[in-house]
Amino acid sequence: MDHIKLGYAPTRRSIFSAPDAIKYRKLTKEKLTELGIDMVDIDDINKEGLLYDAAELPAIIAKFTSAGVDGIFVPHCNFGTEYAVAELARRMKLPVLVWGPRDEAPDSEGIRLRDSQCGLFATGKALRRFGVPFTYMTNCRLGDPEFKRGLDVFIRVCNVVKIFRRIRILQISTRPYDFLTTMCNEGELLEKFNIQLAPIPMTELVLAMKDAENRSETKETIAYIKEKMELKCDESVAAKTAVLKIAMKNLAAQYDCNAVAIQCWNALQTEIGIMPCGANSLLTDDGIPVVCETDIHGAITSLLVQAAALGEKRIMFADWTVRHPDNENGELLQHCGPWPISLALNKPSLGKSVAFSHPGSVSAEARHGELTLARFDGDNGEYSLLLGNAKGIDGPFTKGTYLWIEVKNWKRLEAKIVEGPYIHHCVAIHGDVTAVLYEACKYLGIKPDLYDNNDEEVKAFLRGE
Repeated sequence: MDHIKLGYAPTRRSIFSAPDAIKYRKLTKEKLTELGIDMVDIDDINKEGLLYDAAELPAIIAKFTSAGVDGIFVPHCNFGTEYAVAELARRMKLPVLVWGPRDEAPDSEGIRLRDSQCGLFATGKALRRFGVPFTYMTNCRLGDPEFKRGLDVFIRVCNVVKIFRRIRILQISTRPYDFLTTMCNEGELLEKFNIQLAPIPMTELVLAMKDAENRSETKETIAYIKEKMELKCDESVAAKTAVLKIAMKNLAAQYDCNAVAIQCWNALQTEIGIMPCGANSLLTDDGIPVVCETDIHGAITSLLVQAAALGEKRIMFADWTVRHPDNENGELLQHCGPWPISLALNKPSLGKSVAFSHPGSVSAEARHGELTLARFDGDNGEYSLLLGNAKGIDGPFTKGTYLWIEVKNWKRLEAKIVEGPYIHHCVAIHGDVTAVLYEACKYLGIKPDLYDNNDEEVKAFLRGE
């Protein structure tokens, strides 16, 4: 599981009750501790542990920066000081969550102690004036389910942003000549998003494989393959698969990369005589996504989707391929065999793929269940994230790693893929992280594109409805 740390900066304003603000600072912090959230507070900045004096911002920023916080949580323990909040958010350039505890009824004399909700309205305006994206958690009580859900979504959003800002992809060789679809603009990705590539030639991969041949980790991987997969090929294929997996893992570490995009055909087969799918499957199962056909945008998508799941689940890099023979909203997600074997419905096999004569591909149907599907892509300098939901369904047997899925309206989705800016590749993951990715887009500078046109439903979920 990926680890996220929040900067805890509760705020108050002087004309409202300071004792009540201090009370809610303490109660909120206790609730965060109960939820297992790692936080860095500002208790040592002033005696109240509250943000209200802009002169203290340098000390708060220095503390949060030194601690390496991934996001800022700003509870409005009374009305709050919107200028100080906006300035903190502007300088930190991190995801920001604003929230205030629901106000109690006025006392017997008609006095209100906090006006936290009113302060949220002021802070929202200030943040917009500063041009700072922020996340809003609905005005609720600490014990309400909306509070826990809102914190969970924000933690995941912070993780997506954190991963996105440090993407570095190991590119093994060029894209296949025929695949104009996987063309990308390396300079633009760096300029717009600070996404970096580490390109290496196929010969460097071959040398890394030779280096990995006699390593203990390789021998352990061979044993793992024999235990977890049915071999429908010579044992030498299993050995080469293990060597390739360890070689890619070592190269990713050497170049400080968190994903891999590999030219899986045809130069690779000429050099080592196997398909890389099995190795891709194993390394993706280790949490380092490997995508086919040197699809850089596919690797970016994989990291975003995996981050939204806090690294707790594994992704499936897939082709949209053919429509279901009987279900009008059904579609086949499939690829030659790179999906993590941990996601297989039954024991997978290692052998020949659906499209190539060389061995080394995994064959297995994936587990059914609720899914999120996504694709990061762009045309003409404009980037967006296609995303939405699906569910696994029954369908005919086919080779490779595959799963028949059903969406609400396939024709609408098909049109989005064809008309672009998307291609025939997508990333799937079990569970629903659509709202997380949708919210994260505001911090990434890309447009969320819900293929079910259900923006209002997703916004309602984020509001806690």
